[in-house]
Amino acid sequence: MYENYMKECFELAKKGLGKTSPNPLVGCVVLDKDGNKISTGYHSKYGENHAERDALLKLKNGEEEGGTVIVNLEPCSHHGKTPPCVDLIIERKIKRVVFAMKDPNPIVSSIEKLKNNGIEVIYGVLENEAMDLNEVFVTNMQKKRPFIALKTATTIDGKISTRTGSSKWITSNKSREKGRELRTIYDAVLTTSSTVIADNPNFNNDFKILLDRNLRVDLEKKFFKSGKILVIYDEKLNNSVIDNKIFCCKKNISEQQSENIEFIPCPVKNDKIDINSMLQILFERKIMSIFVETGGVFNGSMIESGFVDKIYHFIAPKILGDNFGQSAFSGRSIENINDCINYEVQNIKKLEKDILITYKRANG
Repeated sequence: MYENYMKECFELAKKGLGKTSPNPLVGCVVLDKDGNKISTGYHSKYGENHAERDALLKLKNGEEEGGTVIVNLEPCSHHGKTPPCVDLIIERKIKRVVFAMKDPNPIVSSIEKLKNNGIEVIYGVLENEAMDLNEVFVTNMQKKRPFIALKTATTIDGKISTRTGSSKWITSNKSREKGRELRTIYDAVLTTSSTVIADNPNFNNDFKILLDRNLRVDLEKKFFKSGKILVIYDEKLNNSVIDNKIFCCKKNISEQQSENIEFIPCPVKNDKIDINSMLQILFERKIMSIFVETGGVFNGSMIESGFVDKIYHFIAPKILGDNFGQSAFSGRSIENINDCINYEVQNIKKLEKDILITYKRANG
């Protein structure tokens, strides 16, 4: 009965992509007592009105009384940047609240309060779709870490470059535009020193993370020219190396940009930045989602760690056919095919001659 309105909530919620973190994506539809749609709203930006409040405050003449509020996430019941949406729903004499999924945030508990005020509560409408929409928020709440999305672009046989490192360009302009678009919906883009040294990428994102265990990347690289940058390095690195890098940072780039670069020590495991420790450090800094763009070695390490929640795989209709070409994921030594790490296909999209396959981590 409410599926189509819930789908509209999903589309409304998507208008906030990349702007609501650490809050979830939420859209709302309000029906009057006769079932006519009279208002819509969505959470447009962190700190702004939640979807229910946005929709209800547009109504000035009490036409929502006795009506229905439809929303893709359980209405909040706590004070945050804005007052509880539940209180406004009660105040506006809504008869029924329909939502897709319960809020995974343990401080939210709205159902009992709504029912105690005579409001009918229906939930579970398109619940799986709602979980996918707010996969970042669900991961944050349930796993207490950032959501990790990884992007790679390959030939049909899974190669990201030739044996000499030639890779520009495997995929089409349309695919590369889509890749840049995807970066903007995550809190930060993450790459490694090897990628910056080899490719000198710009990554014009507001927030960037560089894994540079031994602080070997030249600060003159394009990567350092814009945005807020966190440089993650080995916590046991010699103090003189750290001091020299910070000195060079202040000397070689503008004062304004040097203030945007922060060096963060991190534990190392097996001569690599410990991924679990790094993610906890970043989560404590309110970085809720990370878009990973690196080479095959670190991609392989991330997959092996079990933290990659989503993969964006751009595939060009080309075959390299060279076993010495660089693979999208490397570093494992496997004899039994049953030891593969499994993902599920979430979506397939055609982009000019290429395709984009989106995977999510398989359960179990």
